[in-house]
Amino acid sequence: MIVRQIPVGTMANFVYLLIDETSKDGMLIDSGWETAPIVSEVTRVGAKVKFAVATHEHFDHVSTLHDAASKLGAKVVAHESSPLECDIRVKDGEDLELGGHRVRVLHTPGHTEDSICLYDGPHVFTGDTLFVGNIGKFDRERAEAMHHSLYEVLLKLPASTVMYPGHDYGDVPHRTLGEEARSNPFLMAKDLRSFLSIFS
Repeated sequence: MIVRQIPVGTMANFVYLLIDETSKDGMLIDSGWETAPIVSEVTRVGAKVKFAVATHEHFDHVSTLHDAASKLGAKVVAHESSPLECDIRVKDGEDLELGGHRVRVLHTPGHTEDSICLYDGPHVFTGDTLFVGNIGKFDRERAEAMHHSLYEVLLKLPASTVMYPGHDYGDVPHRTLGEEARSNPFLMAKDLRSFLSIFS
């Protein structure tokens, strides 16, 4: 699968194009603030975008999602708990097909209830659940959900999986989950209590 990481807007957002090499079927992951860089890259690589997927409901990720989907002829996809209007609602464990590849939806609540990550095997796109060196903000009542999403979902993926975050907040734009687990303090807690103590 081809991955294109596209910086957009004024909040260091990343949006992504995931493209099957053979069929050129594509997936847009979030849209950020502007569509021009996205449409330009789709045109450049000759992709046929099937899905425009929201990793979560926050405006800096989806403010132009419907516009981008319209321009690209794609269907808008969001988690079944999302308040966003969409064409397709997905749940945890569901696959979206791109050519000969499958992209797995991982429900990762914590930052928001509708947060999802997208996993194709070599790569995982984490939205605002996990950043390089940090994690997404969450309310105290979502702490257990966030801990579960990080430790029981993302860290259960192979250590070689390359993690692509929703913002350019780290020293590098992406790195493997194994590297992240060894360096991100929020991924080094022994249990939920230790995890919560990081924030006190």
